[in-house]
Amino acid sequence: MSLPIVTRCWFGGTLLTTCAANFNMFSVYKIIWSFESIKDNFEIWRVLTPFMYAGPFSINSLFLMYMVYQFSKQYESGGPYNTGAGGGTADYVFMMMLGILLLLVSFVLLGGMVPLPPIFTQNLVFYVLYIWSKRNPTNAANIWGFQMKAYQLPFAYLAINVLMGNPYWGLIHGMA
Repeated sequence: MSLPIVTRCWFGGTLLTTCAANFNMFSVYKIIWSFESIKDNFEIWRVLTPFMYAGPFSINSLFLMYMVYQFSKQYESGGPYNTGAGGGTADYVFMMMLGILLLLVSFVLLGGMVPLPPIFTQNLVFYVLYIWSKRNPTNAANIWGFQMKAYQLPFAYLAINVLMGNPYWGLIHGMA
């Protein structure tokens, strides 16, 4: 079975952007969110590229890439829901545009109060996961073989990140 179109584009873009930045084809500072660079230098790619960089090569970036693939595919190809955008892929595109807009606006509003990096891939993944878990609360889900209901999944990932000492503000930013 092939991947749905939005999942294919997001996963492919994330894979290409992450590899290109890690192989020094361009600097990571050229793809992070910077409203000043967009406004003053017309660097419009900065609107999308912060949502397509998984970070430096590590086990965390591999897990994030897997989560982009898995949760995006589940949402886009899932259920008969129609929230006004036509269902399926159209609904997913609308939800992603709304999520990107909300993440960018809340990043600006939070300013220096919360230590958030200007890279939003993890935030958007957890936004998709949170919305999917609310749409499918009784679905079975698991983390490393531990069974749970889908509505518990985002909070289980948050707890694992806190227990492992990883940054957790991006997860909260995506879920809030």
